[in-house]
Amino acid sequence: MKQQLLFLGILLVSISSFSQSLNDSFVPSGDVQFKVFWNYHTDLSENATKTSAFELQRAYLGYQYAFSNAITAKVTIDVGDNSGGSAYTAYLKTAQLDWKVAPSVKLSMGLIGMKQFNDQEKFWGYRYVFKSFQDKNGYGSSADLGVNAEFNLSKNLKANFLIANGEGYKKLQDEDGKQKVGASLIFTPVKGLTTKIYADSQPSIDSDAITTISLFAGYRAANWRFGAEYNKLNNGKKYSSAAQDHDLDGLSFYSTYQINNKVEIFGRFDQLSSNTLPGESEAWNLSKDGNQIIGGVQYLPVKGVSFSLNYQGFSFDNDLLNNKSLVFLNAEFKL
Repeated sequence: MKQQLLFLGILLVSISSFSQSLNDSFVPSGDVQFKVFWNYHTDLSENATKTSAFELQRAYLGYQYAFSNAITAKVTIDVGDNSGGSAYTAYLKTAQLDWKVAPSVKLSMGLIGMKQFNDQEKFWGYRYVFKSFQDKNGYGSSADLGVNAEFNLSKNLKANFLIANGEGYKKLQDEDGKQKVGASLIFTPVKGLTTKIYADSQPSIDSDAITTISLFAGYRAANWRFGAEYNKLNNGKKYSSAAQDHDLDGLSFYSTYQINNKVEIFGRFDQLSSNTLPGESEAWNLSKDGNQIIGGVQYLPVKGVSFSLNYQGFSFDNDLLNNKSLVFLNAEFKL
């Protein structure tokens, strides 16, 4: 608690020390934003019951407004399915205020986009096709209630420090009121190379603290890019579900080759594994452990519209489960 109060105190001092005056010539303005994920897929898996389907997986509707050169805000509604069975349910995804209190310091507060895997997701580049590794496997939430401070420490080094509820944007703070504290460092030592280390911790009344650590490196050249990441979750079945000594390890590798301005090919390999608890003979997450393979081509007919024909396969570590094999036609359109 003392650390969290100290962090918030530093933020207040930063605001009072570095806050910039408004530009009299600035004209406040805003714009509407939207993003939609659609797909058609065929399931080639053995004993598949639902062999093909059209899906509208997600629709994001939002508005962004600039009060000044230093202060902006955005609100985003996320429309998608939920565990209750509804086909489309609207959630408040972000309600975020950004304040650039100094040239090298930016504060974000409210229901904010998290920094845990945002860089990896951007580098992967095909969110409409498949989630990034941590998002897919429950290592963290893409948005949460909290405060983030971003510091540009030098031309090549950036740091983030955050305090958040730790429950994600679909849940309220739990009864124990224990916040997640996290930090990241992003280092670009040479042109084209990005490295990142992220760590967080959230105390729990049910186990030792849930902790996450991730390492990422990505390299961009003229017409290709390659990314690799290692992720570890300790004492949790997922980021919001504490479980003593339940750990997850994950690797993800992905690459893209750009043929021209409209066409590129991509591939990805993920590996998820869990530990075996004392007294048990199998890993606790055996029903989900395994290897994910994705490969396909993307076509960009116009700005804001993307199509991808791709293959997605998953081989389970559990030999009793049938492996997955699907072919997708994915589309994204956004403004």
